Amino acid sequence: LNYIWALMIVCGVIYGLLTGNIEKVGNGAIDSAAEAVKLCITMTGIMSMWMGFMESAKSSGLIAKAEKGLEPVICWLFPNLPKEHPARSHITTNIIANILGLGWAATPAGLKAMEELSNTPVLQKGKRMSSHIATNEMCTFLVVNISSLQLIPVNIIAYRSQYGSANPASIVAPAIIATTVSTLVGIIYCKIKCKV
Repeated sequence: LNYIWALMIVCGVIYGLLTGNIEKVGNGAIDSAAEAVKLCITMTGIMSMWMGFMESAKSSGLIAKAEKGLEPVICWLFPNLPKEHPARSHITTNIIANILGLGWAATPAGLKAMEELSNTPVLQKGKRMSSHIATNEMCTFLVVNISSLQLIPVNIIAYRSQYGSANPASIVAPAIIATTVSTLVGIIYCKIKCKV
């Protein structure tokens, strides 16, 4: 990825030199850097607010109740995962954070869940899987995490607000539809592949 970015920058500078627009390239780089800082400050504020909500929800026991409510779904999605497995809690936290649009909170839980899944040998079809091969549970979790069912797309609302959208929250309904469809398709695909 670093090579791709470096190539794009070099191409932009060379094109600016060849067309006599190197000053515009420089000004564009400075303006973009300033815009990036403004966006980071805005996103930091929004992230802090939602992370605070998430911590309050944890402290009040709301997350624990949500975990109990999601237990049947987790059992269905990950049938080979024992009920006492430490990854279950991280998977549930990841799913809840994604539903609330808190990708920042979902990422650490997702990484921890994947680490727990990879460190524990899982029995599939009576055979012990090699440690370098992803299990069905790992693949299913990855698909569910990437498809990311969201009720509140916090990131997109923040971006739209930052760039002057008249109604930043108008994206909510399309986002719910899109992420619901992507999650359902992903789950159906995983269930079909797990049976093969």
